[in-house]
Amino acid sequence: MSQPRTTHPLTLREADRVLTAPGATFEMETALIRGQHLRLWKHAPPTLRDVFASTTRFAQREFVVYENERMTFAEHFEHANRLGHALLEEFGVRPGDRVALAMRNYPEAVVSFWAAAIVGAVVVPINAWWKGDELEYALKDCAARVLIADQERLARLEGRMPEIIRIAVRTHSAPDTVTLTDLLARYDGTQIPHLPNGYELAPDDPATLFYTSGTTGNPKGALGTHRNICTNILSTSYGRMRALLRRGEELPEPGATPAQKSTLLSVPLFHATGCHAIMVTCAFGGNKLVLMRRWDAGSALALIEAERINSFGGVPAVPWQILEHPALNATDTSSVEAIGYGGVPAAPELVKRIAQAFPAVSPGNGWGLTETSAVTTQNSGIDYAQRPDSVGVPVPVCDVVVGDPHAPLPPENAGELWVRGPNVVREYWGNPQATAHAFVDGW
Repeated sequence: MSQPRTTHPLTLREADRVLTAPGATFEMETALIRGQHLRLWKHAPPTLRDVFASTTRFAQREFVVYENERMTFAEHFEHANRLGHALLEEFGVRPGDRVALAMRNYPEAVVSFWAAAIVGAVVVPINAWWKGDELEYALKDCAARVLIADQERLARLEGRMPEIIRIAVRTHSAPDTVTLTDLLARYDGTQIPHLPNGYELAPDDPATLFYTSGTTGNPKGALGTHRNICTNILSTSYGRMRALLRRGEELPEPGATPAQKSTLLSVPLFHATGCHAIMVTCAFGGNKLVLMRRWDAGSALALIEAERINSFGGVPAVPWQILEHPALNATDTSSVEAIGYGGVPAAPELVKRIAQAFPAVSPGNGWGLTETSAVTTQNSGIDYAQRPDSVGVPVPVCDVVVGDPHAPLPPENAGELWVRGPNVVREYWGNPQATAHAFVDGW
């Protein structure tokens, strides 16, 4: 792949043309996917199994940090392989089976996600804030074969769903469970497990099932594919590269192993933002992921200084709390390069406040949904400074229209947003009526 060099600020259209040029990292191609002709990132990894395999080049780097615990990419690779073998060989998990995760943002959540993904299971990260009946609803709805959970979630499920296989995290004893520690000790982790019967994962195989908030009734399970998530890897980095060109800076040399960056995760891994936009992209890029037991601005500032955090964010409340914390001025935040947020509208004043406290930082805003596998639009760098009330423009592989997808409204009109692209999930799990209402063919 080649990477054009520039020496002057480009317009948005010029930057898009440079970044998507033939042979460039963000080159696109068109393919027929489930009856629709879609633009795809030509060089996106095909599946999460391919992403996982690529992490071996970062073996000696730290991957996950949690309090006093540190896990290298090599250790993560081994642990995920061990658990993957256990899922296949001990519990009979097969491609397409659902493996549910219900826990805090522990390192085990990262390991469990990848272990299930590499053996072709559908990973179901369940909202850890839910009560017992809500957890039970999701587990029954997705017909989970295995549940990997911490003690708090297991306690909420006590007496419920005795038939489900339970793997206990961070506990030495729990009724009707096997501990993750014991499982990891039983298997070899040097090789990625072979899939049964010569099965090979494909980009449009199901990979994740994330439950929406349930604002219109029971939560709906958004069934995402490997293509959906791997599309998001490149979409997430696209905004950063476009911001460089908009400032007149050069792009990184193609093919070079990137210097490691450190990201503070302030949102749950059971959200598409925490999982797809942050955790998966950290794995693919060889970056360090710093976890917190729960969000606290004072603790976050201490971690920013101690771990030399380069980026953090989440919802707009996260940077606001950092900006207003009394320890901010006494904390070394010189490592911070980027602050990104989305999920809810951000006040334009936030851009000014970030510029005052972090003069060298490029803030970014964006918009997406669980159903769009995180990123759909991005607004960063000088574009965000000029239009702080905007969530930006769509990434090039996405189409966004206002109103009827077959008859979009003219500019300056308000209406429903419709999204088309390789990041849009396949369907709502087991809910054909909701799927037919929200997913429209032929536009």
